[in-house]
Amino acid sequence: MGIMLDETDKAILRELQEDASISNLNLSKKIGLSPSACLARTKNLVEAGIIKKFTTIVDEKKLGIEVTALALINLSPLNRETIHSFLEDINKFPQVQECYTLTGSHDYMLKIVAKDMESYRNFIIDSLMQNPAISGVDTNIVMSTEKRTVSVPIDEM
Repeated sequence: MGIMLDETDKAILRELQEDASISNLNLSKKIGLSPSACLARTKNLVEAGIIKKFTTIVDEKKLGIEVTALALINLSPLNRETIHSFLEDINKFPQVQECYTLTGSHDYMLKIVAKDMESYRNFIIDSLMQNPAISGVDTNIVMSTEKRTVSVPIDEM
C-alpha cells in the first residue's frame, strides 16, 4: 500500500529526482515553501522511506566501461539455500548493478557492467559461475541505451 502524498510532497520528489544536489534554499524557492518547511518535508520523506538515498549517476562510458549486459540466471535446485547463497554472492560484486527476481523461464536477471568483453567473460567464469547453484547464464549485450532513468513517475500517484 502506497503512502498518500500531497502536491507539495510530489513537487519536492519531482525536483529532487531531477537534481538531488539542489540546495534546500533553491528547492524551497522552486516549490514555494519556506526553507524550514521545505527541509522538514524532505526530512519526513526520508524518514518515511520514500526517499531511499541521494546519489550521483556516473557516465560509465566516460570511465571506459564499454559493456552492459543483461544476464538471465537459472538456479538449481531453486530453494531457499541456493537463493540465499546466490544473493549473498551477487551483493559482493560491484559489476552487478541490478538484480531482479523473475517469473517465467529464468529465475533472475542481472544488469552487469564491464570494461570490455574479455572482462565480462572473466567475471562470468571466474566470479559469477563459481556459485554451484547457478545452472545457466543467458547473456544479452546492450548495443545502445535509448532511455535510462531512475525517476519514479510522481504524477501517476
